[in-house]
Amino acid sequence: MNSNLLFDFTVDKEKKTIHVTREFAANLTLVWDAWTKPELLDLWFAPKPYQTRTKSMDFREGGFWHYAMVSPDNVAHWNRTDYKKIEYQKSISALDAFADEAGNVNPDFPRSQFTNVFREDAFTTTVSITIVYQSLSDLEKVVQMGFKEGLAMTLNNLEQYIEAQFKLRSAYKKDNAPRVCTYLNFPGNTEEAFLFYQSVFKSEFAGGGIQRFGDLPADADHPPVAEALKKMVLHVELPITGNHILMGTDAPKEMGFTLVQGNNMHISIEPETREEATRLFDQLSVGGKIDMPMQDMFFGAYFGSFTDKYGINWMINFQTKK
Repeated sequence: MNSNLLFDFTVDKEKKTIHVTREFAANLTLVWDAWTKPELLDLWFAPKPYQTRTKSMDFREGGFWHYAMVSPDNVAHWNRTDYKKIEYQKSISALDAFADEAGNVNPDFPRSQFTNVFREDAFTTTVSITIVYQSLSDLEKVVQMGFKEGLAMTLNNLEQYIEAQFKLRSAYKKDNAPRVCTYLNFPGNTEEAFLFYQSVFKSEFAGGGIQRFGDLPADADHPPVAEALKKMVLHVELPITGNHILMGTDAPKEMGFTLVQGNNMHISIEPETREEATRLFDQLSVGGKIDMPMQDMFFGAYFGSFTDKYGINWMINFQTKK
């Protein structure tokens, strides 16, 4: 975990408010998605050893998220978040409460109004959280219940989730020798497809073979992976004819992806230098649609992606080695 990332927690008793500021080594899109998609929230939004289990979510102004924090002995503690105002990739304002399994608010516990403000910088995304309580006694009650420690642990889960998703990218490539790969996305059958390709090309998987979501992270400090995702493929590389590399990953609907023929395959170019990466991106993307401009990414690469004017998908990836 990156100890240099900002975590600030302050209590203002006069205004009955808690202020939290937390940095993440990720781009805005990933952090926003992790906060607004139930299949991703279920991966990190609970202090260990609890796990989050979403019952329903309607992410819109006037909608609500109904979920449980489930203990290791399978006891569910139900919660409800009512969304009041949403500005896409900018802010979320909502009302939090303890609830029952039917979604009814529990009046015996404090309810709070929170606002999350998201800001992207060159290498990080900062989330500023302001939580307002109805009374000073409510504020003091949640502090005494260990709110700071629980929130810190939960936000650490998100950071560790981000690390787990992307740390393999640098592990597979040990130098900056240029290469061209084809990157394939599947809705959940990556393993079936790559075993087929392996049988045809009669080659061996690179690196550690098929890496699954359940394989990462490898230690107890990382957040648990949802059961539905554990057997899915996080990353696999297969050399084929002429030293060309097929790469693949599962991009299932449980993680918010919608795959159709046409958006499930990219030509991935890994240039030798940062300058060449910029040149290729600038020239190939003319007249096309840029999905992500070239930028330094949280997984240690200078990366961008786009669809060119002929409808072909490209990724440019210069891996920065530490």
